[in-house]
Amino acid sequence: MKKIIYILILVFLIFNMSSCKTDEKKKTSNDKAPKVEFSSYQLGESNFPEPKREVNDYEFIFTLDELVKLTIMIREFEKKTSNQIAIVSIKSIKDYDDFNKYAIDLSNNWGVGQKNKDNGLTIVFSKNLRRIKISTGIVTEKILTDEICKKVIDQIIIPEFKNDNYYNGIEKGLSELIDKWH
Repeated sequence: MKKIIYILILVFLIFNMSSCKTDEKKKTSNDKAPKVEFSSYQLGESNFPEPKREVNDYEFIFTLDELVKLTIMIREFEKKTSNQIAIVSIKSIKDYDDFNKYAIDLSNNWGVGQKNKDNGLTIVFSKNLRRIKISTGIVTEKILTDEICKKVIDQIIIPEFKNDNYYNGIEKGLSELIDKWH
């Protein structure tokens, strides 16, 4: 009886040790595989606020009059061109580490721009985080390139933001983008 128990323990240890070695081999072979990361947006989850209108001021930066002026400006442009614009101020980017990625995913999640035309533009900024990103649809990007958007941010919007003139920065930047987008 002791021999049977001894053999069973020995067999158990042999199988257990071989499975540990297999796990180690699996771990080292997977280390060479490229990492694949998904944002919660790409997985179908949404931690974005719901869009309410063309200008979504979640930081409460603009006055009611300023919100109306920006909204009218955007709606008139959309009537003339069918191009869609959204402006979003946010306090945080929640689970995201990258503000730019957040802005792009937010724009995609909201569906800014007509689906068959991909003619959207979203300005996402945060006074709290001191960040801004202009996200464009594929067709929009052919006219409003990354270089043009960066220039508008650096030369028009940021100088106004530095003086706490958030409305002036957004209004002037939006005017410049609309002029170039016609």
